[in-house]
Amino acid sequence: MSHRLGRRFFARPTLEVAPDLLNKVLVAPGVAGRIVEVEAYRGSDDPGSHAFRGVTPRTEGMFGQAGHLYVYFTYGMHWCANVVTDQTGTPGAVLVRAVAPLRGVALLRGRRPAAKRDVDISNGPAKLAQAFGIGEMHDGADLVRAEMGVSIRDDGTPPPTSPAVGPRIGLSQGTELPWRFATDGAPEVSRPAPPSPLCEDRARPR
Repeated sequence: MSHRLGRRFFARPTLEVAPDLLNKVLVAPGVAGRIVEVEAYRGSDDPGSHAFRGVTPRTEGMFGQAGHLYVYFTYGMHWCANVVTDQTGTPGAVLVRAVAPLRGVALLRGRRPAAKRDVDISNGPAKLAQAFGIGEMHDGADLVRAEMGVSIRDDGTPPPTSPAVGPRIGLSQGTELPWRFATDGAPEVSRPAPPSPLCEDRARPR
């Protein structure tokens, strides 16, 4: 049995929520995958965050109610999915970087024909969004209410007691912050070097 994560889970400091999301299950219509890699982003103390310079039409979602999706477009071709965290008015989001496919692998593969192996289906934030069918229409969707069929669930698998921790990928600012968390040993975790080109525009706050 599993249950959807409630508002209280997400409405905590971003750096608490991020490692706790590891091993939770991302669900979308017809598919599911275990979260194995995330990155935390905050506000004015985080030069790598979109919210570093305050509220803009693009970043308004990061300041909103916890438990919603913040989805943005990058490089004119990729979507990336973030989970909004912390209290309303305090910017915070966790980028879901990689998941291990659990259900609907054929559908996931159909959306990611370039993937040579199952491990490559969703081992990066843009790959993940493509595989799970997450795009512009999901920006602001409420995960707690499973709007548009997207939610994050707890199936009883605890987060790792000692997650892998390191710098976030693809940034030119805030590179010293060890706010990337991963399930150590999971093959879907993106490689630490070279930096992924996907979602690299997080280095340019909006």
